[in-house]
Amino acid sequence: MLSFGEPWPEYNDGIYYRDVLSPSDEGSTLIEYYRRKYKHSAPLHGWLQRINNKQVTIDGCIVVNPDTILRGGTELVYHRLPWKEPDAPYLLEILYEDNDMIALNKPSGLQVLPGGLFQQRTVLTQLQRHAGSVTTSVCQEPHPVPVHRLGRGTSGILLCAKTKLAKSRLAAFFADGTSVLGVCSNKATIVSELSLQSPFFSADVRLGGWKDDSQLKKRRNITKIYRALVSGIIIDDEVIIEQPIGLVKYPGVAKGLYVASPSGKPSLSKVIVLERNMPRNSTLIQVEIQSGRPHQIRIHLSFIGHPLIGDPLYVIGGQPKCSSHEFVDESFAQDGGYQRPERPVPGDCGYHLHAHHVVFAHPVINEVGIEICSCIIIL
Repeated sequence: MLSFGEPWPEYNDGIYYRDVLSPSDEGSTLIEYYRRKYKHSAPLHGWLQRINNKQVTIDGCIVVNPDTILRGGTELVYHRLPWKEPDAPYLLEILYEDNDMIALNKPSGLQVLPGGLFQQRTVLTQLQRHAGSVTTSVCQEPHPVPVHRLGRGTSGILLCAKTKLAKSRLAAFFADGTSVLGVCSNKATIVSELSLQSPFFSADVRLGGWKDDSQLKKRRNITKIYRALVSGIIIDDEVIIEQPIGLVKYPGVAKGLYVASPSGKPSLSKVIVLERNMPRNSTLIQVEIQSGRPHQIRIHLSFIGHPLIGDPLYVIGGQPKCSSHEFVDESFAQDGGYQRPERPVPGDCGYHLHAHHVVFAHPVINEVGIEICSCIIIL
């Protein structure tokens, strides 16, 4: 199995946040602007520290007075200093690759896109580095990017585009929430074996097609199937979960935390029991998601009373372990930003969830059925 990836440096490169002020920002002070626009980045004392530390410029000139009056049209730049990101794996195995797209095996512990403490140690970083050594479609500039997300603690199949055209079409497939499961014949197959505790794959690939084009029009363009290990014994062989998922305020998560919520957006998961382990009080399941809400599987399984084994965040009922009404600690780190929350957050790992099976239409070439499948071994 081919793989790629470069070891992470000890420190990342930091980040430059650039803003061009609008007329509505005219007359605001520097500290007022940053507290208003980036209130989730640092508390008041943190922003004062950053300004005093000469990390902010206005039109290229360092500013240390937080009460400086701003003018519309000027450029503000805040430099977040380099920091040590938490440990993360860096090797990515290639399950399938052509001129337009690449399917990767993402290990648990690796974040897909930059966010929070992880700005460089991501799939995107390694994918962009890899792009310089591969070929893309004729007349298509390289545009390497994941087209969907997997949680940092989730392992398995991640589809990535290598061109803008492939990105737009694959993204549309995911947005449609479509499926081609069970319709194609002579499909491309990638079969591999892994443990829920192991990141290693072994695979082969072939391309195929549909019996006829009319079937594709009646079907959706993509389906996603996961395997998970949950606590407790699920009695029914099949379970349909239709619990809506919505946002609530939660300490340490700027945009809020997704939870089971009657007022949330419609969500549908189909659960099939694969194996019940009575001595260990656990169940191995397959989950097909008909919608793609953030953390949907973790929320849905915990909602029905069977949270993923090892999930540090969600408990029975589809809610977090900690109350969303707890006081937010505004102590700040050396760079002025908030300290890492002591409470569990969505990016924490430990749960057993694997992206096991994806079936989709190729975004560019005339191959209307590609299947990527992996078989999990219970140790």
